[in-house]
Amino acid sequence: MKSSKTNDTIRNIAIIAHVDHGKTTLVDAMFRQSGLFRANQKVEERLMDVLDLERERGITIAAKNCSVTWDGIRINIIDTPGHADFGGEVERALSMADGAVLLVDASEGPLPQTRFVLSKALDAGLKIIVVINKIDRQDARPYEVLDEIYDLLIDLDATDEQLEFPILYAIGREGIATRSLEETGKDLSSLMETILSEIPGPTYHPDAPFQMLVSDLGYSDYLGRLAVGKIFNGQAHAKDDLVCVGEDGKTTPLKVTSLQIYQGMKLKEVDEVQAGDIVVLAGVREVKIGDTICTEQSPLALPRIRVEEPTVSMEILANNSPLSGKEGPLVQAGRILERLKKETLRNVSIQVETTGKQDAFIVKGRGEFQLAILIETMRREGFELCVGRPKVIFKYKNGKKLEPMELVMIDCEERFLGVVSEKLSLRKGKMTNLINNGKGRVRVEFSVPVRGLIGYRDEFLTDTRGTGILHTLFDGYGEFLGDYPSRFTGSIVAERSGHAVPYALFNLEPRGRLFIRPGEPVYEGMIIGEHNRPRDIDVNPCKEKKLSNMRAAGRDANIILSKVTPLTLEQAIGFIRDDELVEVTPKSIRLRKTVLSAKVRHATRAARMKEQAAG
Repeated sequence: MKSSKTNDTIRNIAIIAHVDHGKTTLVDAMFRQSGLFRANQKVEERLMDVLDLERERGITIAAKNCSVTWDGIRINIIDTPGHADFGGEVERALSMADGAVLLVDASEGPLPQTRFVLSKALDAGLKIIVVINKIDRQDARPYEVLDEIYDLLIDLDATDEQLEFPILYAIGREGIATRSLEETGKDLSSLMETILSEIPGPTYHPDAPFQMLVSDLGYSDYLGRLAVGKIFNGQAHAKDDLVCVGEDGKTTPLKVTSLQIYQGMKLKEVDEVQAGDIVVLAGVREVKIGDTICTEQSPLALPRIRVEEPTVSMEILANNSPLSGKEGPLVQAGRILERLKKETLRNVSIQVETTGKQDAFIVKGRGEFQLAILIETMRREGFELCVGRPKVIFKYKNGKKLEPMELVMIDCEERFLGVVSEKLSLRKGKMTNLINNGKGRVRVEFSVPVRGLIGYRDEFLTDTRGTGILHTLFDGYGEFLGDYPSRFTGSIVAERSGHAVPYALFNLEPRGRLFIRPGEPVYEGMIIGEHNRPRDIDVNPCKEKKLSNMRAAGRDANIILSKVTPLTLEQAIGFIRDDELVEVTPKSIRLRKTVLSAKVRHATRAARMKEQAAG
């Protein structure tokens, strides 16, 4: 076979950045300045955030593709998530790239999630371009941040070639990039020219048969299943007869019914695609991420996309509460399983397993945040389900029990350092680094077990009055550090069904924090609040004031209840214990006991205490 060639008409780049460092805003500016839109065309901001959850939370959840054209060369842009919980998205996205733009905030510098995605890009041997963004911030420190980037690359064992990266300075919001801080930029031409000159075109072997690695999946009502990926070798045409090579090496024949390439955010149908193109191919019925599409005469599979193993599992059950089916149309266990299996096709880092129970399934992922996003997405699609507390996945090696660990970086005011250190030490956290710049804020790093962070994020925001910033990064497996108390409070549990009454809730407020408002439906076993003391208590939230001939008219108008803030899904998942569930519907998030009957729960507790006393 002859030596490889380069397709200089294409550039495939991934954009790497930590959450909120301006990646999506920069891509918006690239779209505008490449002539993708008319001068007077009204365009929404953050075009790449196509999911509702992405727009609401301001983060990238799913890796997406788009393209711009500059000087006649098509630049395919792959938008990668900045959160480590979506690592599976990162790994499949980078499989399509030949280079990467590393975007770093001029004030915050490289943060843990930057480290995660960058390490994957370096392992893939991608050429790196560094862009220091938001240089117009008052607290910008571009020179120090550049030193931190060099330190990070050296720490990640970057090669000498990778360390000789070009540097640009940008204000993404204004669509400006310059090669030095002294220059006054007008547009992004410096960035686009650097991409064309520094990032190599995709390489291919001119004599090799057609090979395409499937990196993403889609679905069209008109075309059926869609395979998205980069062509590594050869050419393909519409109506070609090809085969799909699966993980087991078996081939499935297919006929190409449509070939599309990215033009901006939209797709453009073409008759022919060439090596280096990122294409959307229709005509294959059964395909998975990591499969290879190639010719029937030379069915050679490319190396599959491999992702790190999941670290957290969660039980998902069909909703069996007394309120089941009243707020969502999709309640059947079969529909839930079908939806979960569909997620595994699109997200390579999600795994689904069945249990001995007909209506319960185990979902495994890279973190509780990833699983919470999946549940929230299903909720918005109309599903009703119950969710158990996330559990970490342990490993055993040489007779030792190992657990997943997280590197936690915290940026907070100095006065909150004591409470943060105390809370994390209770959760088996160990401080590894502390930086105090003398300006009132500190940066501190901890090594914490993954199970210690379940439910901690909201507690951290409360402890730091909403001013703290917490970032995490998976840090491998370490020796099991022992048990710790997950919650020091009990639950206030309803003992009967009905609707909550103001008089009853007013009398329950001294017992703890309530989660429900007057008029809300309740049922036996539903958790309506957090008890001040460690044990659970059963209460009657439906109790009304008894009438008497001494009662004055309008007497109950004096009842004023404390304001109740509804729990978010993440707060609810972090709050529950092992014997509790979160009931999730399109309209409500409720907490409940796994066993609803108070009589059965009390009998089980009494039997357990009897066994412990006898033992």
